[in-house]
Amino acid sequence: MSGTFAELQGVAGNAPLAEPAPKREPKRDAQGRSYATGRRKDAVARVWIKPGKGEIVVNGKKAAQYFARPVLRMLITQPFLVADRYNQFDVMCTVVGGGLSGQAGAVRHGISRALNLYEPDLRPILKAAGFLTRDPRTVERKKYGKAKARRSFQFSKR
Repeated sequence: MSGTFAELQGVAGNAPLAEPAPKREPKRDAQGRSYATGRRKDAVARVWIKPGKGEIVVNGKKAAQYFARPVLRMLITQPFLVADRYNQFDVMCTVVGGGLSGQAGAVRHGISRALNLYEPDLRPILKAAGFLTRDPRTVERKKYGKAKARRSFQFSKR
Protein backbone atom coordinates (compact mmCIF):
# COMPACT_ATOMS: atom_id res chain seq x y z
CA MET A 1 0.00 0.00 0.00
CA SER A 2 1.53 3.27 -1.07
CA GLY A 3 0.47 6.65 0.20
CA THR A 4 0.64 8.54 3.42
CA PHE A 5 -1.51 7.95 6.42
CA ALA A 6 -3.51 11.13 5.71
CA GLU A 7 -4.30 9.95 2.17
CA LEU A 8 -5.47 6.59 3.49
CA GLN A 9 -7.62 8.34 6.04
CA GLY A 10 -9.15 10.48 3.31
CA VAL A 11 -10.22 7.37 1.41
CA ALA A 12 -12.03 6.04 4.47
CA GLY A 13 -13.51 9.47 5.19
CA ASN A 14 -15.19 9.64 1.77
CA ALA A 15 -16.94 6.29 2.18
CA PRO A 16 -20.76 6.55 2.08
CA LEU A 17 -22.52 6.35 5.41
CA ALA A 18 -24.18 3.04 6.22
CA GLU A 19 -27.90 3.05 5.51
CA PRO A 20 -30.15 2.82 8.57
CA ALA A 21 -31.58 -0.62 9.29
CA PRO A 22 -34.89 -1.25 7.51
CA LYS A 23 -38.02 -0.85 9.61
CA ARG A 24 -39.19 -4.23 10.86
CA GLU A 25 -42.71 -5.21 9.86
CA PRO A 26 -45.06 -6.78 12.41
CA LYS A 27 -45.76 -10.48 11.82
CA ARG A 28 -49.42 -11.35 12.39
CA ASP A 29 -51.70 -14.12 11.10
CA ALA A 30 -55.19 -13.78 9.56
CA GLN A 31 -56.79 -13.47 13.03
CA GLY A 32 -54.40 -10.64 14.02
CA ARG A 33 -52.33 -12.85 16.35
CA SER A 34 -48.58 -13.20 16.70
CA TYR A 35 -47.06 -16.61 17.42
CA ALA A 36 -43.77 -17.47 19.10
CA THR A 37 -42.11 -20.40 20.83
CA GLY A 38 -40.51 -20.01 24.25
CA ARG A 39 -38.11 -22.43 25.92
CA ARG A 40 -36.66 -22.88 29.41
CA LYS A 41 -34.99 -26.00 30.85
CA ASP A 42 -37.01 -28.89 29.37
CA ALA A 43 -40.21 -26.86 28.88
CA VAL A 44 -41.48 -25.64 25.51
CA ALA A 45 -44.31 -23.10 25.25
CA ARG A 46 -46.24 -22.24 22.09
CA VAL A 47 -47.66 -18.74 22.58
CA TRP A 48 -50.24 -16.71 20.63
CA ILE A 49 -50.98 -13.08 21.57
CA LYS A 50 -53.70 -10.78 20.28
CA PRO A 51 -55.14 -7.46 21.48
CA GLY A 52 -57.58 -7.97 24.32
CA LYS A 53 -58.30 -7.49 28.02
CA GLY A 54 -55.25 -9.23 29.48
CA GLU A 55 -56.57 -12.78 29.82
CA ILE A 56 -53.86 -15.44 29.97
CA VAL A 57 -54.88 -19.03 29.22
CA VAL A 58 -52.34 -21.84 29.71
CA ASN A 59 -53.27 -25.34 28.50
CA GLY A 60 -56.97 -24.43 28.62
CA LYS A 61 -56.85 -23.07 32.20
CA LYS A 62 -56.58 -19.52 33.47
CA ALA A 63 -53.05 -18.53 34.47
CA ALA A 64 -54.05 -18.08 38.13
CA GLN A 65 -55.30 -21.66 38.20
CA TYR A 66 -52.42 -23.23 36.25
CA PHE A 67 -49.61 -21.28 37.97
CA ALA A 68 -50.82 -21.32 41.59
CA ARG A 69 -47.69 -19.63 43.01
CA PRO A 70 -47.74 -15.81 42.81
CA VAL A 71 -44.05 -15.75 41.81
CA LEU A 72 -44.80 -17.74 38.66
CA ARG A 73 -47.74 -15.49 37.74
CA MET A 74 -45.51 -12.45 38.25
CA LEU A 75 -42.89 -14.06 36.00
CA ILE A 76 -45.23 -14.45 33.04
CA THR A 77 -46.57 -10.87 33.27
CA GLN A 78 -43.10 -9.24 33.37
CA PRO A 79 -42.80 -8.66 29.58
CA PHE A 80 -46.10 -6.73 29.56
CA LEU A 81 -45.09 -4.61 32.57
CA VAL A 82 -41.68 -3.74 31.10
CA ALA A 83 -43.22 -2.87 27.72
CA ASP A 84 -46.07 -0.91 29.40
CA ARG A 85 -48.68 -3.14 27.71
CA TYR A 86 -50.27 -4.69 30.82
CA ASN A 87 -53.88 -5.89 30.27
CA GLN A 88 -53.73 -4.95 26.57
CA PHE A 89 -53.13 -8.44 25.12
CA ASP A 90 -54.84 -11.80 25.47
CA VAL A 91 -52.45 -14.76 25.64
CA MET A 92 -53.25 -18.33 24.66
CA CYS A 93 -50.48 -20.85 25.13
CA THR A 94 -49.78 -24.55 25.33
CA VAL A 95 -46.79 -25.69 27.33
CA VAL A 96 -45.24 -29.14 27.68
CA GLY A 97 -42.26 -30.62 29.49
CA GLY A 98 -40.35 -29.70 32.62
CA GLY A 99 -41.79 -28.48 35.89
CA LEU A 100 -43.91 -25.44 36.72
CA SER A 101 -40.94 -23.11 37.15
CA GLY A 102 -39.46 -24.06 33.79
CA GLN A 103 -42.87 -23.80 32.16
CA ALA A 104 -43.39 -20.29 33.54
CA GLY A 105 -39.97 -19.28 32.18
CA ALA A 106 -40.87 -20.77 28.80
CA VAL A 107 -44.17 -18.87 28.71
CA ARG A 108 -42.36 -15.62 29.59
CA HIS A 109 -39.84 -16.22 26.80
CA GLY A 110 -42.64 -16.98 24.34
CA ILE A 111 -44.68 -13.91 25.34
CA SER A 112 -41.59 -11.71 24.91
CA ARG A 113 -40.84 -13.10 21.46
CA ALA A 114 -44.49 -12.81 20.38
CA LEU A 115 -44.64 -9.20 21.63
CA ASN A 116 -41.48 -8.48 19.66
CA LEU A 117 -43.13 -9.87 16.51
CA TYR A 118 -46.41 -8.01 17.15
CA GLU A 119 -44.70 -4.67 17.88
CA PRO A 120 -41.08 -4.64 16.60
CA ASP A 121 -40.52 -1.23 18.24
CA LEU A 122 -40.55 -2.95 21.66
CA ARG A 123 -37.42 -4.97 20.83
CA PRO A 124 -34.86 -2.66 22.56
CA ILE A 125 -36.91 -2.60 25.79
CA LEU A 126 -37.42 -6.38 25.88
CA LYS A 127 -33.80 -7.03 24.88
CA ALA A 128 -32.46 -4.73 27.62
CA ALA A 129 -34.59 -6.55 30.20
CA GLY A 130 -33.13 -9.87 28.99
CA PHE A 131 -36.48 -11.41 28.04
CA LEU A 132 -35.57 -12.27 24.43
CA THR A 133 -32.58 -14.39 25.46
CA ARG A 134 -33.23 -18.07 26.07
CA ASP A 135 -31.90 -19.03 29.50
CA PRO A 136 -29.24 -21.65 28.68
CA ARG A 137 -29.09 -23.21 32.15
CA THR A 138 -30.12 -26.85 32.26
CA VAL A 139 -29.82 -29.71 34.73
CA GLU A 140 -26.30 -31.11 34.97
CA ARG A 141 -26.02 -34.76 33.98
CA LYS A 142 -25.31 -37.52 36.49
CA LYS A 143 -21.76 -38.88 36.38
CA TYR A 144 -20.63 -42.48 36.65
CA GLY A 145 -19.56 -43.39 40.22
CA LYS A 146 -21.55 -40.55 41.79
CA ALA A 147 -24.93 -40.54 43.55
CA LYS A 148 -26.06 -37.45 41.62
CA ALA A 149 -24.29 -34.98 39.35
CA ARG A 150 -21.68 -34.09 42.00
CA ARG A 151 -22.80 -35.80 45.21
CA SER A 152 -20.64 -38.76 46.21
CA PHE A 153 -21.89 -41.86 47.92
CA GLN A 154 -21.68 -41.81 51.72
CA PHE A 155 -18.21 -42.67 52.96
CA SER A 156 -17.91 -45.50 55.46
CA LYS A 157 -14.66 -45.93 57.37
CA ARG A 158 -15.56 -49.47 58.52
